[in-house]
Amino acid sequence: MSAAKKTSGEDSASLLIEHLGQVEYLPTWRAMQDFTARRGPETPDELWLLEHPPVYTLGLAGKPEHLLHATAIPVVNIDRGGQITYHGPGQIVAYLLLDLKRRNLGVKELVRRMEQAVIDLLAGYHVVAERRDKAPGVYVGNAKIAALGLRIKNGCCYHGLCLNVDMDLTPFAAINPCGYTGLAVTQTRAQGIADGVEILSEKLAQQLVAKLEGTNHG
Repeated sequence: MSAAKKTSGEDSASLLIEHLGQVEYLPTWRAMQDFTARRGPETPDELWLLEHPPVYTLGLAGKPEHLLHATAIPVVNIDRGGQITYHGPGQIVAYLLLDLKRRNLGVKELVRRMEQAVIDLLAGYHVVAERRDKAPGVYVGNAKIAALGLRIKNGCCYHGLCLNVDMDLTPFAAINPCGYTGLAVTQTRAQGIADGVEILSEKLAQQLVAKLEGTNHG
C-alpha cells in the first residue's frame, strides 16, 4: 500500500493482514485500486483494517437523494456497489483485496462469509445478529450494525465491510443508510460490548480469516 502508510503486517495462511490506524478515505481508495491493477497471479491477498475520518461514500448506483441534507462532512462518489453510507472514527473498516478466481469464490458466497464473520464475532459476546435477504449487511434486531460493499475487477475484489463499534452515530441521521428510509443503526457499545476497536479488529480479522481460508464458513 503506497498512499496510506502500513503500520504493521502479519501473515495468516495466504492472507496478509495490515493494521493501518486512522487513514484518509481518498488515498486509501486509490491505493486499493492501484493494488488491484498491479497485482498478478502470485500476489498475496490482503486484509486492511483501519478507521476513517468522517466521510460519506456513495456507490456506483447510489442516488444523491439518499443524502437528506448537506453537512460539513464530505461526500465521495466511489466505485463499489450499494448506496450511501457513513464512515467515521470508532468504526472498524475491513478492506478485502482478494483474488476470487484463485480462491474459486463467487461474490454471493464471499458476501455470505463476510456477514457470517460479523455474526459469529457478535455471537461470542452473546449478541444475536442476522443477515437479511436482498439487503446485504448484518443486523441486530431492526438496526444495522455492519455494512458491506464490494468492487469486482478482473476476478479480484476490493472494498469490504464496516462494523460500528463506538462512534458518533449522529451523521447517519443525514442519510438513508444504504438507501433504506428510516433504517436504524446501532453499534457494539450499544449492545453491551465493552471491547473497543483494537480488540474487535483483531477478533474480526480472525473470523474473516477462518471464513476465507475455509476453516469455518458458518
